[in-house]
Amino acid sequence: MKTIAVFGSSRREETSPYWSEAYQLGRHLATAGYAVLSGGYGGSMGAVSRGAAECGGTVIGVTCSLFDPAPCNEWLTEEIKTASLIARMTTMIERADAFVALRGGIGTLSEVTLVWSLLQTRSLGAPLVLLGADWRAVVRTWRAHTDLGGSIANIATIVDTPEQVLPALNAPPTPPGPPPVG
Repeated sequence: MKTIAVFGSSRREETSPYWSEAYQLGRHLATAGYAVLSGGYGGSMGAVSRGAAECGGTVIGVTCSLFDPAPCNEWLTEEIKTASLIARMTTMIERADAFVALRGGIGTLSEVTLVWSLLQTRSLGAPLVLLGADWRAVVRTWRAHTDLGGSIANIATIVDTPEQVLPALNAPPTPPGPPPVG
């Protein structure tokens, strides 16, 4: 069974359309036979977990003792507790066959940029899908204010809806140019 890591906010309320988007994503992934891996807490992580669990999917949460005593969400079938945020990110990256990022905060941006960098340097070979139109503005801003070039930007696929995630995960990846030297 392939495992999809989903990055997203812990501060998402059930009344938010972003929560619903995460919930639908979990349902789509589980129905397609994927295991869902997330940070294991509430918000978008809880929504994607609940969506997957309600469809009978495997739901893995990678939590961190730094956040104790915060409880993991109730829909996990497996919890992996790490000692640090670095260990948490490493575990998520090592356990995943592909990555989907939802709208989130600085933690989500950290996860996305680390995965993107590992893909760019060919240290990792897996799809990276950014779910939501807001990601287009983020990537445009990065391209305008950093040295992020088009070939590196194209490593990630941006989709607008949870229904578009599965085709994006199954599309052949766009290979980057050679890794930079120096």
